[in-house]
Amino acid sequence: MTLESERQALQIARVAAQLDAALGQSLVATLPLALPLAPGAVPADARAMAALIDHTLLRPEATRAQLRQLCDEARRWRFAAVCVHGSRVAFCREQLIGTRVRVCGVVGFPLGACGTAVKAFEAAQLVRWGAQELDMVLDVGALHDRDDRAVLDDIGAVVAAARPAAVKVIIETALLDDEQKVVACLLARLAGAQWVKTSTGFAAAGATVADVRLMRQVVGDALGVKAAGGVRSRAAALALIAAGATRLGTSMGPAIVAE
Repeated sequence: MTLESERQALQIARVAAQLDAALGQSLVATLPLALPLAPGAVPADARAMAALIDHTLLRPEATRAQLRQLCDEARRWRFAAVCVHGSRVAFCREQLIGTRVRVCGVVGFPLGACGTAVKAFEAAQLVRWGAQELDMVLDVGALHDRDDRAVLDDIGAVVAAARPAAVKVIIETALLDDEQKVVACLLARLAGAQWVKTSTGFAAAGATVADVRLMRQVVGDALGVKAAGGVRSRAAALALIAAGATRLGTSMGPAIVAE
């Protein structure tokens, strides 16, 4: 374990102990704090790379023709999922009938500030429309307030409303310091989410190798880590995978797998 990894492990343990005290949980005993991080496996070929990609179209002006193309590309390359706005979920699900490509809808996107009840309603509605995965934005303001209970309840309400769909919690790393990133990942884990995700792609910066590495160290093997925002080349994708990403959100999927 490097000195930086040791420093991060101590920080994670300290933050987890604080959360344990504040929330009456038992996080510390479950954290993989002493284990060195193994590099992520490099995809062996284009097919393996494609299986890690959420093919994404979240521009508000996206048309049905563009969404149809998105789904056609996802079917051709066998991407893990397409990621779209809620109003487009049913259309994409219909386009992808008979394939293994999953449909992911976004919740509380892109600010995460619409309120827990609204997010839970949105999550349930998207699942009814056919979403198999949901990318939700946590309440970044509450996280900055260190209102840990509010953040935990916010994520937990979406997780409960979304069942059986998997939930990825977008923590928006560009707006957080390292301690806040640790808190966000621990709360996502406590709330029962299946993934943590770096970014919406709408903030000033997106995924970085350092952030993915930190997030992976916090969640260990318990959760997936999705890197999104600025993933535009195969080199960038491979660096994020090596740091611990197990899913990539990008609009450049076809170009990345074709390199």
